[in-house]
Amino acid sequence: MESYLKLHKLGEGTYATVYAGKSRLTGNLVALKQIRLEHEEGAPCTAIREVSLLKDLRHNNIVTLHDIVHTEKTLTLVFEYMEGDLKTYMEKVGRICMNNVKLFLFQLLRGLAYCHRRKILHRDLKPQNLLINDKGELKLADFGLARAKSVPTKTYSNEVVTLWYRPPDVLLGSTDYSTSIDLWGVGCIFFEMVKGLALFPGSTVEDELSLIFGTLGKPTEETWPGISTNEDFRQYEFCGCSVEPLHNRISLSPDGMDLLYQLLKYDPKKRISALEGTKHCFFNSLNPKIHKLPDTASIYSVPGIELHTDIKCLKCVRNSSCNS
Repeated sequence: MESYLKLHKLGEGTYATVYAGKSRLTGNLVALKQIRLEHEEGAPCTAIREVSLLKDLRHNNIVTLHDIVHTEKTLTLVFEYMEGDLKTYMEKVGRICMNNVKLFLFQLLRGLAYCHRRKILHRDLKPQNLLINDKGELKLADFGLARAKSVPTKTYSNEVVTLWYRPPDVLLGSTDYSTSIDLWGVGCIFFEMVKGLALFPGSTVEDELSLIFGTLGKPTEETWPGISTNEDFRQYEFCGCSVEPLHNRISLSPDGMDLLYQLLKYDPKKRISALEGTKHCFFNSLNPKIHKLPDTASIYSVPGIELHTDIKCLKCVRNSSCNS
């Protein structure tokens, strides 16, 4: 760790502590994700997975892994420094203005499309895993639960996604999922950016499903072929769900509502893909050059693409005196 100066702690997770740091070579700020190594087990599989995936990913909307430092007791991943995350940003500004919602959502879909093109599922999308820097660039982070997929139908563990952003097919026991698992989470995050509140803040699996069915209606064979024979679905009692339609819970343009509904399709096969999402008419107000950028280029290099007044809070996302 001679190459880096450790500054203050930024956060702590189940297997790692993240610090702000500085490169002694360049003087640039970095984020140091210090993973504790257990002698009996070595590096946690989540850390190995994150390293193996991130070292090959080069995209403006995916956090950059600069370096890996391995000592006897720790494995440190050196990332580019990001000033905050979407969760903290939303806590400070409440509802985000629509221009900024579009820019954050487009960047999320753009980064995700790159992952999916390379056959990688993120599997843990949530606002705290979407980092934002003071330029307004949004980047996918925390790939500890991600996994490279060889074929779309590969079976994985169904305990992978934070409950509020978990799709109903996974909640109902499906382990046969593909890139669509991430798109449901995008829909939930889209709603949260516009409304300032989580869409489905369930405390248990049954509670989560009740909230989903109460908003989107109980699934049928028409909306979700095969659901009537799903054993997990049949064992739950959802008769008491009071339905408050999605369009009554949020104020969005017709194009915005269409995209939201396409992200929140019950049938995973019918959910819009990340790439298709970037081309949705909801983004027609953006300069079309945004679709022709090289992977490593920022959307803010396109003329006319800029954040509006929410940007003032990026410089104080960790400052409790921010009045926004």
